[in-house]
Amino acid sequence: KLREQLVWKKAPAWESMGETERNKAFKFSENYKIFLDEAKTEREAVSVILERALKKGFKNIDEVENRVSWDKFYKIHRNKTIALAVIGKQPILSGVNIIASHIDSPRLDLKQNPLYEDQDLALLKTHYYGGIRKYQWLTRPLALHGKVITGDGSAIDIKIGESDDDPVFCISDLLPHLARKSQENKKLSEVFEGEKLNLLVGSLPIGDQSVKDRFRLTVLDLLFKKYGMVEEDFTSAEIEVVPAGRARDVGIDRSLVGAYGQDDRICAFTSLEAILGLKKPDRTAVALFFDKEEIGSEGHTGAKSCFMEDFISDLLAKTGPNADNRTLRKSLLFSNALSADVNAALDPDYPQVHEEKNAPRIGYGTCITKFTGCGGKSGSSDADAEYLGRIRRIFNTNNVVWQTGELGKIDEGGGGTIAKFLAEHGMNIVDCGPAILSMHSPFEIASKADIYMTFNAYKAFYSAKS
Repeated sequence: KLREQLVWKKAPAWESMGETERNKAFKFSENYKIFLDEAKTEREAVSVILERALKKGFKNIDEVENRVSWDKFYKIHRNKTIALAVIGKQPILSGVNIIASHIDSPRLDLKQNPLYEDQDLALLKTHYYGGIRKYQWLTRPLALHGKVITGDGSAIDIKIGESDDDPVFCISDLLPHLARKSQENKKLSEVFEGEKLNLLVGSLPIGDQSVKDRFRLTVLDLLFKKYGMVEEDFTSAEIEVVPAGRARDVGIDRSLVGAYGQDDRICAFTSLEAILGLKKPDRTAVALFFDKEEIGSEGHTGAKSCFMEDFISDLLAKTGPNADNRTLRKSLLFSNALSADVNAALDPDYPQVHEEKNAPRIGYGTCITKFTGCGGKSGSSDADAEYLGRIRRIFNTNNVVWQTGELGKIDEGGGGTIAKFLAEHGMNIVDCGPAILSMHSPFEIASKADIYMTFNAYKAFYSAKS
């Protein structure tokens, strides 16, 4: 009897879902997989988010007059960051409900002078972006996605490696027969060097042996014929190397989704779907989709930029009499937010890096992460008890299956999110999102139950009364 009254019962999310809700979770994940396939870069994610928002009646906040009656707005910054808002019943000065995710993922970027040839092969030099495990990117099909600005200012979109009839690219690796001295006795961090993550792009020469750089010239000739691109255009290009191929169901029961970029597009998609379905919330709902989280949220499109403040200022100007600096500060101070990001699920092959009692499990619903950081919570915003109590009540009232989690053992490692950058404004904020396996790998694994519960959690958060 005491156990029934006092003990927190934790169970897989599937157990609380009837057949109808399970079917909804599976259907929801089909739409999610389409999003993952269409949004493999931050630019592509912005385009997909905008397309879906326009269909739901969102308007560009920069193109409507002040103090209008319209209640759905969007704003794009540098084509890499986007914000959506649904105006609520309460004045924005009293605070808004914010869900902030990021739409960049670990990857390889082409260098600004990438193309060279060696041993009669044409290759592209890369620089890895974010926390990758280098060996995971070797000997697998890779695709090129990106934007090129030519000498005359024209913009070219590049996507090679995703269609069935497209070529793919790869990074070669040393065969085990020859790896004993050069690899096997070295530390993992020393075996795979960043400067050796060079992309194989061709082996066909132009002309005979008297032609200089004839393998590199073949690649340049093909790029010029297809895109009108010359070598100097690499200097004003952002071309990303990402895993080729579609998001797939994982497991014979199809209960899991495997794909590149689920950190953090799983939270971007679920928060997008949550805000697109809102009617008239009590408090204004804002969805923020940031770039650059994987490299510390630096730069003019990351969470450290002034994009959020600019968007909230615009909302104040459209809906009320005041949009001065003090009003903006008060609005942010009174806001509630979720930093929508993933956590690392307990891996049955590596339980030693987790503290099992506080490790999130895949399939146990969305995960509330009170603090991130490392060691003594360094680099974390660390949500307070009052706010956690509020989030807990919202989720329980709306039958959201949830759990709590930490990012590994205390002295094992750690990591950070954008929570601390929003917390600088004084708002309530806590991390909340699914736990996934193989985080930061080219093929991350998520539970369809967790994806659906995260959507329900975000929807409940947006709809909560002030």
